[in-house]
Amino acid sequence: MRALVINPNTSTQVTQMLHAHLREHLPQTFALDSVTARFGGAYIASEAGYAIAAHAVLDAWATSTNEYDRIVIGCFGDPGLEALREISGIPVIGLAEAAMLEAATLGRFAIITGGERWRPILKRRAAAAGVAEKLAAIHILRETGAELLADRARALDLLAAAAQDCVRTQQAEIVLIGGAALAGMGEALAERLPFPVIDNVSAAARALLTPVSAPAADLDQIDYTGLSSELSVRIR
Repeated sequence: MRALVINPNTSTQVTQMLHAHLREHLPQTFALDSVTARFGGAYIASEAGYAIAAHAVLDAWATSTNEYDRIVIGCFGDPGLEALREISGIPVIGLAEAAMLEAATLGRFAIITGGERWRPILKRRAAAAGVAEKLAAIHILRETGAELLADRARALDLLAAAAQDCVRTQQAEIVLIGGAALAGMGEALAERLPFPVIDNVSAAARALLTPVSAPAADLDQIDYTGLSSELSVRIR
């Protein structure tokens, strides 16, 4: 089995973190390649950035040189998820969708992540995944991903306080820690909190190991202008 991890933003640090965390949760016989978006933002923080990231995801897939059995979109929000499923012909996993689907099997869940503009995007993702009725709350941290990464101990304290608040005030039964930059923090929190905590990147690793049938590619045979040559070829 071989998977391609696509980081939709241009931060190579995030790509390396994603790869390392996924790698430690997969058997050694599972091959894993990771790529960083060739264009776009260093951090996705708006609807515009999300739309650009979706294009970057398709471009990253189109310029890949190996054949893959699975693809992971390494962004909590899954830009380009439906589009890549449509044209790639292989199973595509999104961090947000994988984590939400797993959380929904356990009960009502709350999402803790950073960036206020992610709220409507994540609500749409929950609806698309068919789990909107299980979404108890979305708790947005004031701190950026970079700030949380800079001080892991403080980040864990902030996340723990937010998780406890969601369970206490929003009747959440499970807490989902979202954000590629927060990979591994959900598991660290699970060791110190008395309720289930799901790490979004770990959930994606588990989804990678779940058997699923490959969809058929559904290409539209339309000529496009201004795309990379690789994407122009593969999208048709």
